Amino acid sequence: MISRPQPGEFVPYQEVYLNCVGDAEVPAIAEELKDSTYAFFTKIPEEKGSYAYAPGKWTIKETLGHMIDTERVFAYRLMCFARGEQQGLPGFEQDDYVPNSFANDRTLQDLANEFRVVRESTIFLLRNLKKEQETVIGTASGKPVSVRTLAYIIPGHELHHLRILKERYLPGLGIQI
Repeated sequence: MISRPQPGEFVPYQEVYLNCVGDAEVPAIAEELKDSTYAFFTKIPEEKGSYAYAPGKWTIKETLGHMIDTERVFAYRLMCFARGEQQGLPGFEQDDYVPNSFANDRTLQDLANEFRVVRESTIFLLRNLKKEQETVIGTASGKPVSVRTLAYIIPGHELHHLRILKERYLPGLGIQI
């Protein structure tokens, strides 16, 4: 079990993701979400994948693509810091990544499959962390962040976007999942 991050191991805006996880056990929640998130996206009709609830908002496909990209970035950061990386890691601009992912050119099924494979890789990383690696703090985007914070952010970020999809996207489509 990975213990909950403490103040000083994360910046305030990351707390929203930590709170999404609550008291759930990481990596167990990551494993549970692998299947439930895959099922969630595969239940959405393919023709609805390009739906956005408002102009300028990401489509369902773009949101899933963003979730995949973000998991890769956070898992990379976690691996780097757990392995002793001393250099700061760059940030990433999600609003540049999303259009360059070309998620709308893909099927929801293909994106869901990719999500599941990326999550499998993340689960191996999380399962094999040693207790002494959890509290290692590195710098990403010019800010300090611990390995265990990143471990919590991965499922927390996913839960955050699933909530938005359920609250803002699915009602507009008349879909209940």
